[in-house]
Amino acid sequence: MRLHNTLSGLVEDFKPINDTKVNFYCCGPTVYNDIHVGNARPLVVFDTVRRFLIFMGYDVKYVFNFTDVDDKIINKANESGITSNEVAEKYIERFKDVAGRLGIYDYDNINPRATEHMDEIIDFVKALVDKGAAYESDGDVYFDTTKAKDYGKLSKKNIDDLISGLRVDINEKKKNPLDFALWKKAKPNEPHWASPWSEGRPGWHIECSAMSRAILGDTLDIHAGGSDLEFPHHENEIQQSEALTGKPFAKYWLHNGMVNVDGKKMSKSLGNFILLKDLLDDYDKDTVRFFILSTHYRKPMNFTKEGMDGAKNSVKRIHNALKRLEAIKDTGKKASDEIVKDVDNEVAGFIDAMSDDFNTADALTCIFNIVKIINKLEDDDYESAKYIEDKLNDLLKVLGLDDSEAVMKAGDEEESLGEDEEKIKKMIDERNEARANKDYAKADKIRDDLLAMGIKIIDSKDGQRWERI
Repeated sequence: MRLHNTLSGLVEDFKPINDTKVNFYCCGPTVYNDIHVGNARPLVVFDTVRRFLIFMGYDVKYVFNFTDVDDKIINKANESGITSNEVAEKYIERFKDVAGRLGIYDYDNINPRATEHMDEIIDFVKALVDKGAAYESDGDVYFDTTKAKDYGKLSKKNIDDLISGLRVDINEKKKNPLDFALWKKAKPNEPHWASPWSEGRPGWHIECSAMSRAILGDTLDIHAGGSDLEFPHHENEIQQSEALTGKPFAKYWLHNGMVNVDGKKMSKSLGNFILLKDLLDDYDKDTVRFFILSTHYRKPMNFTKEGMDGAKNSVKRIHNALKRLEAIKDTGKKASDEIVKDVDNEVAGFIDAMSDDFNTADALTCIFNIVKIINKLEDDDYESAKYIEDKLNDLLKVLGLDDSEAVMKAGDEEESLGEDEEKIKKMIDERNEARANKDYAKADKIRDDLLAMGIKIIDSKDGQRWERI
């Protein structure tokens, strides 16, 4: 298995620290609001990574945290006239509900909260102060970035550029502009805990370092999150953790690309801000997961209604194929050696795709190749059908596309493409025009939308064609 490591910038062989055991930490939400479709991507992507690692025989300890003390939570509490704890509890429960609808809570979850690990956080900060890697300033405590090793090594940012570009807050309490808060002295009406420096609360970055160390140890196998967390959050986690332990904080770093809506950054001001709970009211969880997984996790993802509707049709094809397997009669006919071989080849292709930096888009192609095999089965080819069903369900479980209730509701007839052909051809023409104009970003967006619809474009020396995957 090989994966792209953000830290090195290379695709590397995956070798856990302890053989078959994998300690996997993913940065979770700051719980001050309902989560949106952008938040859904790391939820689905890294849940799928977890599922595949288990499928491959690894013993995975997966931690997905909640940040439940933060400026945004405090502001929300003040606006709402309730306590910060009440805000956090409210949105944690809402998060669990919507994440459960995505199939995230079908296993034993480890969801630590910052407020549950305050002793570990304070001990962590105190140890950094004792080592001279952090300093107290009027009740606040800051990490001294001049003591950091290779600051910027994850995000590939240059310290001088950061300072000259004024990308950091100016704070007279700091010795250096890039120094970041480990502990904050509480202001009036803020939640606070007793510490050697002040009645206060932790900074954002220290929370994940302390929680992950308490649960998973000094060095993680995998640390994951959105690419927006590379700097400053993950960069600062590395520096404070490695300053404390003298060990690498994480062996592999995985970051998913950002999500746009109709080609634009998602923003409330643009009116394109979509809450996940609303999306799941319109589409089932398999459709949402399919859409997210149809784009490689490291690439930017463009959310469109056309793409979602295409994903819905693609999932329907899978569900119809499963219903087709159930309808095949048991006649005692021996499984076809040729069919078994063809299915095994697609299973191997699925594993190869997922082992290649979790290439879910190519893995889905293998799923649809199996669907094609199903649709060619004879009505009495029961043993072949049972063999395929077992294999296909194993693969669908890896992707989380295993909504049995939706399968039961699926029709028996295959979705016709006739009504969509004109639309598909138009999209392909637009893609060709974009390529001719060297607008490769637009061309890639159209290709990804088509893929989400279950349409694969094949460019060859003999010309261009498309086919259902």
